[in-house]
Amino acid sequence: MLVQLPRQLLVIAKPLTGDSLEKNVTPLSCGWTGDTGSLHYLTGARKYLNHSERNRALAAMHRLDPYYELFALVLAWTGARVSEVLALNSSSFQIDSGVVTIVTLKRRKHSVREIPLPPGLMRSLNHFFSLRSLQQESNGPQRLWTFCRMTAWRIVKRVMRLARIAGPHACPRGFRHGFGVGSLQSGVPITLVQRWMGHARLSTTSIYLNVSGPEERAFAKRFWR
Repeated sequence: MLVQLPRQLLVIAKPLTGDSLEKNVTPLSCGWTGDTGSLHYLTGARKYLNHSERNRALAAMHRLDPYYELFALVLAWTGARVSEVLALNSSSFQIDSGVVTIVTLKRRKHSVREIPLPPGLMRSLNHFFSLRSLQQESNGPQRLWTFCRMTAWRIVKRVMRLARIAGPHACPRGFRHGFGVGSLQSGVPITLVQRWMGHARLSTTSIYLNVSGPEERAFAKRFWR
């Protein structure tokens, strides 16, 4: 499914400061005790956004200032970590190919991965940040989002509030896990999902197969008859 971005993204807006986005906000907790090799905490709570929650969150992003909206959309459509998206610069984007190159930060050796973006999102990024012009400048690559991780958490928290999503999965990691679950359930080969998410081991990616998907529900419906 391709993301459809609103017309207001075609108008360049001056970014707000982190403090003006939302005051007195502390980062959401993703730290409930649980098995790191599972998509659930010991309490049974999910670590991922399901399909319905993800769609609500994507819709809620359109209510943000475009500068923050584009950050949230890239976070959701790449499955990247907050620090990885904040590290993106003007040279990270292959505009015509519709691909973003992300440096995987949790690997000992230098590692990059290329992830395709929805065409509408790439067009909006190019227009809002004037990516082509930035890539031709001699000053070197420029970071697109210059705010800190705290502001990134505030952006995600506001999206979750607007989408009426609560719980330990209502955090950036919820987007990352939701990306893994959703891409596999959409038929993307697991080896490709592994590469997109920057996993060193296929066993790490395979945890996303443990979520009950459309095929399992179809079998269950037959049993219920």
